[in-house]
Amino acid sequence: MNDLLRRYGGGLTALFGGLTGFWILALVVLPYLLLLVVSFRPYLPVDQLGGPNDHYTLSNYATFFHSPIHMKVFGLTVLFSSIVTFVAFGLAYPLAYYLAKIANVKSVPTLFLLLLIPLWVSEILRTFAWFIILSFQGPLNAVLSMVGIGAVRWLTGFNGVIIGLVYTYVLFMLFPIYNSISTLDTNQIEAAQDLGAKPWRIHWRVIMPHAKPGIASGCVMVFMLSAGSIIVPSLLQSTSSRWFTEVIWQYMFESQDWNTGSAYAFLLLLLCTIFVSVMMRVFKVRLTEIAR
Repeated sequence: MNDLLRRYGGGLTALFGGLTGFWILALVVLPYLLLLVVSFRPYLPVDQLGGPNDHYTLSNYATFFHSPIHMKVFGLTVLFSSIVTFVAFGLAYPLAYYLAKIANVKSVPTLFLLLLIPLWVSEILRTFAWFIILSFQGPLNAVLSMVGIGAVRWLTGFNGVIIGLVYTYVLFMLFPIYNSISTLDTNQIEAAQDLGAKPWRIHWRVIMPHAKPGIASGCVMVFMLSAGSIIVPSLLQSTSSRWFTEVIWQYMFESQDWNTGSAYAFLLLLLCTIFVSVMMRVFKVRLTEIAR
């Protein structure tokens, strides 16, 4: 706050603070409080609202624990969101290291432009494109058949969902890791090489400890975005790959049961909060370091 006061003065600082406070209060805090209140109210006909049956209850949350199918879908969403996060890290970390420490400085902006071009296209269109690519009669299987491998049913189980989510959110893993690695002094890497450290040990003992805030931030963003995604799972799913956000959507917009849908949404929010806390403990970083 003191830096803002010195740089912009009292008027602009108050304006920035007021706009930020309005954004957080009106678009984050109040909607979540409303959903929280609704989640503890029973689902009633309109003529019974405000009557003797309209009271606080845990029945909406009990619906989840009394439904083995929904509990299974919730568990699978957690599992495969974690797999998406792990795969995205495996793809993003080597690329981030290459861009930060190996690639020519003059070529880095061009490489970033090539990575960002797909983001200019709507997520729905990109997901539809992957549906065409992964379909049994799609171009990917045509290429595999040409080289003698044969066609593969990509859109079975969670295969298509994982591929689509990794493609959609891998850049949210790449950028934080790149920012962390780019601040590492190259002399530390060269010193480790001069002392005879193997490449894997340099990454494990020098680079990754320095990049912990970026790795934690990327893992948090990819997991939360994957667990909360609705477009990709809806378009790339199979009959056995239901996503938890689809259950929330059905309660909210198909059954018009906002009470149970709100309870399910808060269970998903609780999951994401727990994941953030676990990532902070695993990587031993503070929330301020993740938010940078």
